[in-house]
Amino acid sequence: MFSNRIALLMAALMFSASVGAIVLRPAQRVADLSAISLETMIPKQFGDWREQPQTGMQVVNPQTQALLDKLYSQILSRIYVNDQGYRVMLSLAYGSDQRGALQAHKPEVCYPAQGFTLHSNEAAPLTTPFGDIPAQRLYTTLGSRQEPVTYWFTVGDEAVKNKLQKRLVDLRYGLTGQIPDGLLFRISSIDGNQARANQMQDQFVNQLLQAIPPGDRKRLSGVGGA
Repeated sequence: MFSNRIALLMAALMFSASVGAIVLRPAQRVADLSAISLETMIPKQFGDWREQPQTGMQVVNPQTQALLDKLYSQILSRIYVNDQGYRVMLSLAYGSDQRGALQAHKPEVCYPAQGFTLHSNEAAPLTTPFGDIPAQRLYTTLGSRQEPVTYWFTVGDEAVKNKLQKRLVDLRYGLTGQIPDGLLFRISSIDGNQARANQMQDQFVNQLLQAIPPGDRKRLSGVGGA
């Protein structure tokens, strides 16, 4: 009799676990509920910055095309120049599904894989009027090319700074049956003066965030929603 009760209890627990797994299994893509277009989201002119055609200087993409096609559904690369002639290279990569192997690839991994030397990699919260963004700063070189980089990731409408935070955001979406989208925001400059590059990149980000609607700002940076 006792063994029968144990067997029934185990069966009930297994049934509950299987039902729970089905209920919590994400089924709805956030991207399907609120589609975005990087091309229209990012203005070609804002603040002191305007888009410059990519003629001589090119945005170096440290990821192979096959990897980009696997990870992302939209990619936007532009070069901007300000009134003083300073140039900032912008690269955005958007993925409609940021789970598991489709998680956005880190620049500190991609850059060295494509021949760059990574000299430094530091967490550096980027201050904006809308809140701090958990950004990462890299200093890379490729031959004579010196390229300071600033980047961050968003999952859904939240910027994440580590794997634990990403897992928590994934769980939050999973509990509502949703599959989060995600975005890699990366800017860089060809500049041997890292302090100046960081300052100009901060200015670029702040003026961009001020130029776009609150909803787009939140999706792009995790801060400043309506």
